[in-house]
Amino acid sequence: MYDAYIFDLDGTVYLGEALLPTAEEAITRLRELGKRTVFLSNNPTHSRQSYAAKLTRLGLPTPAEDVLNSSAVMVDYLRQHHPTARLFPIGEQTLVDELTAAGFTLTETAADIDIVIASFDRTFTYRKLQIAFDAMRAGARLLATNADRYCPVPGGGEPDAAAVIAAIEACSNTKLEAVVGKPSQFMAQAVLRLLGDIPPERCLMTGDRLETDVLMGLEAGMSAALTLTGATTSSHAGRVRHSADLCH
Repeated sequence: MYDAYIFDLDGTVYLGEALLPTAEEAITRLRELGKRTVFLSNNPTHSRQSYAAKLTRLGLPTPAEDVLNSSAVMVDYLRQHHPTARLFPIGEQTLVDELTAAGFTLTETAADIDIVIASFDRTFTYRKLQIAFDAMRAGARLLATNADRYCPVPGGGEPDAAAVIAAIEACSNTKLEAVVGKPSQFMAQAVLRLLGDIPPERCLMTGDRLETDVLMGLEAGMSAALTLTGATTSSHAGRVRHSADLCH
């Protein structure tokens, strides 16, 4: 039915170190039919290369060029909109490394910070919050790689970037300016550029979150499919169907 199939990763293709049921068979069959398959993740704790290596290790050989995540989109966003900005990322080493490799200046001196980047950070500390607080009071802007409340993992989940965003907003009395990950137009535009001449109406976005995966796909003019293997349960999906939460 479609020319390109876009898949979320955590909770959609795999959970932890195991592929979810039928993921390998479905994606392999699509590739045999000549369909384009690409992968999107809001999780900035691994690089595109790392995600590609994981998919390959789990039985789905994938080049890094067919993976996009929120840290890669953040680099593109900053290059376009804030190329000379001095940054303070609240994130894990992978995000720090990607920003550094892209040539951005990172600093922990609050008066020198132009942009605070909130991200999924399992190393979040009060010291980082203090620097962000001081920077925001000195006029810095607040961006985020993603705004997920939690990341699905085997047996449950891990608090995600929404917790970091909330902490900064609460103490500094400021508001987040932009999120570049799903469901933003920035992530949608990035994946459509990756797909080249395939129009959005020929794409199917598949993921486990209504508020990110499905919403992004629909707002970008794609079709969208929801899996119940990660963040969204059947009862939650049923409630949304009978509400105005997803009016597309």
